[in-house]
Amino acid sequence: MSIKLVAIDIDGTLVNNNREITPEVFEAIQKAKAAGVKIVIATGRPLLGVKNILESLNLLDAGDYVITYNGALVQATATGEAFIDEPLTYDDYLDIEMESRRLKTPLHSITMSTIYTHNRNISKYSINEAYITGLPLKYRTAEEMAKHEIIKMMYIDEPEKLDETITKLPQRFKERYTIVKSTPFYLEILNKNASKGLAVQHLAEKLGISHEETMAIGDEENDRSMLEAVGNPVVMANGNPELKKIAKYITKSNEASGVAHAINEWVL
Repeated sequence: MSIKLVAIDIDGTLVNNNREITPEVFEAIQKAKAAGVKIVIATGRPLLGVKNILESLNLLDAGDYVITYNGALVQATATGEAFIDEPLTYDDYLDIEMESRRLKTPLHSITMSTIYTHNRNISKYSINEAYITGLPLKYRTAEEMAKHEIIKMMYIDEPEKLDETITKLPQRFKERYTIVKSTPFYLEILNKNASKGLAVQHLAEKLGISHEETMAIGDEENDRSMLEAVGNPVVMANGNPELKKIAKYITKSNEASGVAHAINEWVL
């Protein structure tokens, strides 16, 4: 059965180590789109943070979709309209914010348009997130956050300190939220109904695409849910060894245009 939807992670997957899309990857994606395959970028970033990538790949047409905020939103790329929207509640915010104080771990929260921090001494990792996503960074107290719809929250710290924080998280956190370590210094906390995997499943259902007709390409642990959700999971050669255990296919590395190889070999 032919592949009709391909969900693709960005860092370590779509782009090389210089964060560039190689000509080979560009060409393969254009051929797949021309053949009617839905190419869906799946990222932890907001739409604004990937608009340049979508534009460069000609993925801003009517009928194109993007998975943002690690699955909390699925949006039409042309309009930004959300097809899936799974935000956190203000009660969630207070719960997560209180734990950040108890664990002495910096935190920031992200809405559709802004990154907010309650830390007066703003973390360099919040500044880094603002730079990567293109979103403004603002200080707000917990009380002031009641009026904002929060898409996701992130515990941020030096890698060894963040790992220590993870070991101290209460069990109820694992039951109440989706928790994803997206980089050594970012721990993302989302609505329990939000994940790349659920987003891919729901989008495929909306488009009338069967499980066997779906593919996902990724490299790291934050891609696990979407790799497990599709009929054809593909892991990069540079990917996490644990992820390779669940892969149907292993493609070339991101430096060797592995996304192009996967599309050419198993889609086209």
